[in-house]
Amino acid sequence: MKRVYETVLKQHLSSFRQMVFLSGPRQVGKTTLSLEASSESPRHIYFNWDNEDHRALIIKGPAAVAKSAELENIHKILPIIVFDEIHKYRYWKRFLKGFFDTYEKKCRIVVTGSARLNIYKRGGDSLMGRYLLYQLHPLSVREITDPTFPTQEIQSPCEIDPADYEALLLYSGFPEPYLNRSRRFFNQWKRLRTEQLFREDLRDLSHIQEISQIQLLADILQEEASHSLNYSALAAKIKVSAPTLQRWIGLLKNLYFCFTIQPWTKNVTRSLIKEPKIYLWNWASIEDIGARHENLIASHLYKAVQFWTDLGWGDYGLYYIRDKEKREVDFLVTKNKKPWFLVEVKTSGHQGISRSLYHFWEVLQVPHAFQVSFDLPYVDCDCFSIKEPVIIPAKTFLSQLV
Repeated sequence: MKRVYETVLKQHLSSFRQMVFLSGPRQVGKTTLSLEASSESPRHIYFNWDNEDHRALIIKGPAAVAKSAELENIHKILPIIVFDEIHKYRYWKRFLKGFFDTYEKKCRIVVTGSARLNIYKRGGDSLMGRYLLYQLHPLSVREITDPTFPTQEIQSPCEIDPADYEALLLYSGFPEPYLNRSRRFFNQWKRLRTEQLFREDLRDLSHIQEISQIQLLADILQEEASHSLNYSALAAKIKVSAPTLQRWIGLLKNLYFCFTIQPWTKNVTRSLIKEPKIYLWNWASIEDIGARHENLIASHLYKAVQFWTDLGWGDYGLYYIRDKEKREVDFLVTKNKKPWFLVEVKTSGHQGISRSLYHFWEVLQVPHAFQVSFDLPYVDCDCFSIKEPVIIPAKTFLSQLV
């Protein structure tokens, strides 16, 4: 199915000399997307580090890869070279730096990876200025209803088909389980993906031996999703130190198992400043329906702020708010470090607006404050035209994002 990121990649390849770094979870569609976008060139060549022949060629060095790709030949349109999972190569940054510096004018380069491609900072970033990073997320309501490239952050609302919406909630936004729509297939897919994460990706990235303990941590995090992290209590459960636990959660974040959002503290008196909240990339694996609803909203907002930031439209952030009086709002989206809109998530829309939402709307002087409810039918109304706290359907709100 068509993805909004396809246009992003095509525009980059036709306009910029820098390498494309396309990062995201396993099976989110990176390889398919990179091959689809590179097909615009009459000659596009794919190298996968997990392929033994390709790996042997990459190890030989940039000249060997260039010869295989026939980069010494003249081409009317620049060839596109795709390197998939090359971050598993110990010297991948050195290889890409040499390849780019030598063959920049003879090709365009796409690099994909199932671990974060911007985390390797030891000794400075030798690739600085040579790449632009795009982070690929699972499917969302807007991308399903209208995958055309947006010209601004907030879009006009559009209604999603009820069956598509149900599949998104039950089977996640990862393309294969979403399209298959089978509980049996979803369970098989989830088990295989988990095995790949812990038996291959985690080992390749960290060389850590305590795989079973980290897998236990991942199981516990599925139950803790949408809640604040208490590092000390969680470390006691796993029987490790709090610093070790924090390091392991960092590894799981780098491998796109989970992500965290921090509390917003600016202009909030008596705010909590330490504990982040944890969310999963695969929200469909969460059993509790309320936590799954909140995680679905978190994932859509996280996708939106990263998409807008990656495109250079501004500096966007995602936070939550809680103070010592236990007033809390689930999400705050900022634009250029200023509060932009608040979001409180409710399963039911048949209750009044949260007092905490009103409180922080007044304190922070936020333009918009939404109480997003999952049991309300779609309404064809621009939520962002309303300048006061309002209860809105989740289907309407999500359709205006990315």
